[in-house]
Amino acid sequence: MKAGNVTLGVRLRVVLERGIAIGPGKADLLEAIAATGSIAAAARGMGMSYKRAWLLVETMNALFRAPLVDCAKGGRAGGGATLTALGDDVLAAYRRMEEAAASAAAPELARLRRTLARRR
Repeated sequence: MKAGNVTLGVRLRVVLERGIAIGPGKADLLEAIAATGSIAAAARGMGMSYKRAWLLVETMNALFRAPLVDCAKGGRAGGGATLTALGDDVLAAYRRMEEAAASAAAPELARLRRTLARRR
């Protein structure tokens, strides 16, 4: 659930090995690349610098057994980026885990929300 620019509820960070994790930022970047076909457009849409987005893509591509994002250099024909089959699989697995975590936490989250002070 979103309120303004803040996500309410559970935010999942999956640590696969020491120093190797995927969380909301990387998942959202992968999703934006899939939607736009461009790292630059994905970064702009997320309010992220191109340099940061490119660094995250390079990091993800290096950490998995095969790249998650296939990048084509720019030029006259234009560049672009697409998720590989592994990228699609990793993103889908993360989204499934995110949904499962939100469902599992929902009763306790509702209980905690009831303990909040009333807003004026």
